[in-house]
Amino acid sequence: MTFGEKLAKAVAAHGPLCVGIDPHPSLLDAWGLSRTAEGLERFALTAVEAFGGKVAMVKPQAAFFEAYGSRGVAVLERVISELRDTGTLVLVDAKRGDIGSTMAAYAEAYLGDGSPLAGDAVTLSPFLGFGSLQPALDTARATGRGVFVLALTSNPEGAEVQRAVAPDGRTVAQTIIDFAAARNSGISPCGDVGLVVGATIGETDVDLAGFNGPILAPGFGAQGGSVADLKRLFGPDMRNVLPTSSRDVLRHGPDVSSLVSAVQRVQEGL
Repeated sequence: MTFGEKLAKAVAAHGPLCVGIDPHPSLLDAWGLSRTAEGLERFALTAVEAFGGKVAMVKPQAAFFEAYGSRGVAVLERVISELRDTGTLVLVDAKRGDIGSTMAAYAEAYLGDGSPLAGDAVTLSPFLGFGSLQPALDTARATGRGVFVLALTSNPEGAEVQRAVAPDGRTVAQTIIDFAAARNSGISPCGDVGLVVGATIGETDVDLAGFNGPILAPGFGAQGGSVADLKRLFGPDMRNVLPTSSRDVLRHGPDVSSLVSAVQRVQEGL
């Protein structure tokens, strides 16, 4: 199956919600866990128990695992493996971006068959030029995985680059969207190159009408993004939009049933 087919099947079964696993130190504290690899593992595997098989996609934030060194990365590998065993798609939020052989190595790590860090998709940064992502795009296509490319992020500093105007009159964000749209052209039900567009960015000022791919919309929930914001940004037809909630769900832990109930409430509101 292509990534688009896998995603369509998952959304049909569970709805479009993507839930993040962000083991932020403050959340470890709130759950009564130590800021250690052991606390990280307890947190992450509790989230896996709560979310696995109940949502379309789960997004572990790699940085919070990497902060604990090799033991933290080992926990991330286990999270990826156990979520995939439940049939839940895994988007590894690593935001990798580089050139040449280094980008090829990142592609193999996060998208290659047999890699313990490979989920079903990975987030990428295109700001060394969209063409620099080619090794990852090719590996994703070859292995039936996907990528989500940063386009319009919700941090205020992002506008300095993303809304800058290129010589051809398009914004950098629009250029990224157009490259991604071309890569996805003609693929059904949707392409394997997704975009990241923050739910709290205000106005997009870009044309998404011809984009045939999934759109990850972080910032939904605790960061202020609402269903009304999603409809305003993406229009009434949101079949390829994946609202993402992390803290708004995770704050209900560590009780598994409370986490499950929090997910269900968000799903019912979409």
